[in-house]
Amino acid sequence: MDDKDRATGDAGDHADSAFEALLAEGAAVPTEGWDFSWFEGRATEERPSWGYAMSLAGRLAGASAALDVQTGGGEVLDFALGRAAPKAPVLTVATEGWPANVAKATALLSPRGIAVVASPEDAPLPFADAAFDLVVSRHPVRPLWDEIARVLRPGGTYFAQHVGPRSVFELVEYFLGPQPEGVSSARHPERERAGAEEAGLEVVGLRTERLRVEFHDIAAVVHFLRKVVWMVPGFTVEAYRPQLRALHEQIEAGGPFVAHSTRHLFEARRP
Repeated sequence: MDDKDRATGDAGDHADSAFEALLAEGAAVPTEGWDFSWFEGRATEERPSWGYAMSLAGRLAGASAALDVQTGGGEVLDFALGRAAPKAPVLTVATEGWPANVAKATALLSPRGIAVVASPEDAPLPFADAAFDLVVSRHPVRPLWDEIARVLRPGGTYFAQHVGPRSVFELVEYFLGPQPEGVSSARHPERERAGAEEAGLEVVGLRTERLRVEFHDIAAVVHFLRKVVWMVPGFTVEAYRPQLRALHEQIEAGGPFVAHSTRHLFEARRP
């Protein structure tokens, strides 16, 4: 082997070990909760102009009994309640369906006197009729409009930020290929408007935005797909190793992988 061959081999070994190290890092990061601070310097996402967490704080300050549906790790609710104090609701409760997040949210929110109720995402809400004047949610998997309407008091409000259609679909379709219309158009805001109105709610506000997302290394891609499990169902590093290697090489050669998230701000009122 001459010097040129040896140098080429060394470079290849280094590139391969760097790729494997990034895969291992992305696979090792805990996925509990909705704290995305690990992504700092690894991935970026534009934030909606309406600033949901701060807007939520204002809504909480004017409520007497509030419910946060699918709270995740409780991070957004905790932030908003901190900004709403001392005018926070007398009663605030939260639901969450993933056991790891139930534990995390309980640890975070219990010092505020907030109970986190373990409740599957597709199950009826475990509360009495007309129990709350404010129901909120950030990125629910699927809003159960009949249940939201049931637990709201007359005149009460549902205030939430939803994930919209084709969110980060550039990444989804990189791994899964083109998706059928029924999948790609799911979570469309106008479909959700129709669902809310069918449940008897009056939609008083609906804003949408499309936002730029960048993944700067393959570890960020791996962690994202492990954390947001519905993007590429059944994702594992081993199952998608060839695609991950090709995407790693693409990022190394051409810069970050760019996708776009979609969000809508939803406000509905029970007459």
